[in-house]
Amino acid sequence: MKASSEGGGPQKPRPATLLARVREEIRLRQYSPRTEKSYIGWIKRFLRFHGGRHPRDLGPEEVKKFVSSLVTDGNVSASTQNQALSALTFLYKAVLKKELPWLDGIMRAKRPQRLPVVLTRAEVDRLLDELSGAAWLVASLMYGAGLRLHEALQLRIKDVDLETRQITVRDGKGRKDRVTVLPDQLVNRLREQMRAAFLLHRRSLKQDGGWVALPNALARKFPSAARDWRWQYVFPATREYRDRRTKRRCRHHLHPTVLQRAIPEVGRRAGIPKRVTCHALRHSFANHLIQSAADIRKILKLLGHHDVRTKMI
Repeated sequence: MKASSEGGGPQKPRPATLLARVREEIRLRQYSPRTEKSYIGWIKRFLRFHGGRHPRDLGPEEVKKFVSSLVTDGNVSASTQNQALSALTFLYKAVLKKELPWLDGIMRAKRPQRLPVVLTRAEVDRLLDELSGAAWLVASLMYGAGLRLHEALQLRIKDVDLETRQITVRDGKGRKDRVTVLPDQLVNRLREQMRAAFLLHRRSLKQDGGWVALPNALARKFPSAARDWRWQYVFPATREYRDRRTKRRCRHHLHPTVLQRAIPEVGRRAGIPKRVTCHALRHSFANHLIQSAADIRKILKLLGHHDVRTKMI
């Protein structure tokens, strides 16, 4: 093994790449994996846009040019433009440790105030009638429990209490936990789904698999938990994957694109004259409870909001 460089001295450790430093700073702040993926993607696009030049050699004009190109050439929405700017702000302030007043001075796009899409009860029934299997159950949970798509897919066995009719949402938006309702009509179907997930997990264990990713440092603190039935996903993926670091056969949850593609398609098939998305089911959950004269503050608690203005519209 090579112990020294050509000059005979000990080899110096290679400095971390820029993107590795970005990942390290994101994880130190315990941002969500989705935020990490988003920020890394925008920073890569920024570097490609300027021919691979290092960001420390770029200034306000280059940043403005990139952000403007997203609108003029990419026709992106205001929220997408602001997301890109947030990623670049993080790059300069948190990673490169540069306090750049001009970055704060770049005007963020104003997001238009749009009314959320809300389905009628009849439209929800028609939509669900077009679905089946796990897709039907995930959609029913988004409507019946007010879950976001990723919250429904990331449910673990231990977070579903069929006896008390409660679902515990872990690490929701804003990294907050909350408890929401489990409708009686879904209890038996959810029990069947959990039974199917159990049988799938048992087969994986017999084939030297059955591992699941754990949040934060739980895998180090409780090594056996990664194969524990209670930590498995309620909606497991059909296939396992090989973890690059541990070489273990792991199973993730159902991929969100399964629902993201299915919901709009079945909405068209059901003849619903609205832009039907997964999030429309969550909006409909809140709206229908309000129509039933439920306390809006209790609704906000079930949704995971803490400011009444968030859902007042």
